[in-house]
Amino acid sequence: MQVAEPDSFAARWWRGIDRPGWRNFGVAMLVLSGALITALFSAAAAQEGRVGVASVTTIIALGLAAWVAIVIVPQLARRTSLRWLVYQVDYRLTREGIVYLVAVFILVLAAVNTGNNLLFMILACSLAGILISGVLSRAVLTGVDLKFDMPEHIFAEQPVLAELELRNEKQTWPSFSLRVTGENKKGAAEVLTRPVFFPYISRQGSARQKVELTFPRRGVYQQDAFSIRTRFPFGFFEKSRQVNSQLEIVVYPRVSPTDHFYEVLPLLSGEMASHFRGRGHELHSLRNYLHTDSARFVDWKVTAKAGRLMVREFAREDERRVMLVLDPFVGPPDPALGPNAIAVHAERFERAVTMAACIAWHFNEINSVLQFRTHRFTSSMAPAAEIIYDTLRELATLKAEDSAVGGTFLDDLATDHEIFKIILTSRPQRSIPTALWSSSYFLFIDSL
Repeated sequence: MQVAEPDSFAARWWRGIDRPGWRNFGVAMLVLSGALITALFSAAAAQEGRVGVASVTTIIALGLAAWVAIVIVPQLARRTSLRWLVYQVDYRLTREGIVYLVAVFILVLAAVNTGNNLLFMILACSLAGILISGVLSRAVLTGVDLKFDMPEHIFAEQPVLAELELRNEKQTWPSFSLRVTGENKKGAAEVLTRPVFFPYISRQGSARQKVELTFPRRGVYQQDAFSIRTRFPFGFFEKSRQVNSQLEIVVYPRVSPTDHFYEVLPLLSGEMASHFRGRGHELHSLRNYLHTDSARFVDWKVTAKAGRLMVREFAREDERRVMLVLDPFVGPPDPALGPNAIAVHAERFERAVTMAACIAWHFNEINSVLQFRTHRFTSSMAPAAEIIYDTLRELATLKAEDSAVGGTFLDDLATDHEIFKIILTSRPQRSIPTALWSSSYFLFIDSL
């Protein structure tokens, strides 16, 4: 079996070449060359005083150029991707560019004052360098698409790895020295806070970069646009192109337990054990006695009738059915706290949100059955693994309320005595319904 040898670059290029397009281009160049020669002949005839010949040759030259513009140029345009024309590219003069332009200005003064042909040639080369820089940098920026991938679940203060991908869709030219930055409206919390550099992207290829991001606080982060920048090839100008984005992510509260959480957890466990002690007395079924069973579960009446030892089985009640409640009422700032009252108030509420997230995550880790409630959100009573991310999402966007939102919020909880409740609140103890104390454990936000 003969294995085909891989094609060379020249062979692939020859197969992919647009022959009709190149043919039209060759015809256009040939006709325009004829028009140029005819125009030069017309100028020479005019200098010799042959006005008739000069007029005829001028008309012929213009006719040839018009034919190329009307017939050939539209055909070439239809075969060319012109998406790059709609890209808005912004230019910013760099420090190196300022130095270069100052040198060009000095060359202009020297060339004009001296009339030296060598200086004019150097000046022309310098100006051509600026032109080439603009053309090449625009070619580098165009035809590049951006993709930004984030993990599904993100927690505050915990680093996450995102992936930024640039794909070069140009069929001929690679892209060099690209830098991606985030662009946001003033004041909005952005996702990409530092630039990511891509040294090289091959034609019709892609390049990926891992980016470590850390979000300092919970909440919603968005990215309005990304900016692709380059200083290629000379660094005189920084060219940039914006790519619109609708990226929006929700950052959950931090769930790494604090020392205060470990202080609360033993008290919480003790309260739960006390609440559920003595439960589990609902008869489920009867079965034959096993040597591992306790004698106190023997049903002697059924044993006498059956003639063999029978024991009672009871329905096991889950002692980890818990309702976690965060009351967003924080009231007005305490004047005793001084000028920093608002900041202290906000910090306390953030600690409460973090504590609620840590408690919810703890019950998730021990496979508890959990329900979470706020004044505007109520999850189902379900295994914590099923509702944990809905809970964290609600905590990520929850804001403190300046007034008692839903005055009957805690009163509604007092009617359910069977479920153990963990309530984080700022309300005064005297305002809490008496019926709640027997089935709840309270964490007061002001003491966190």
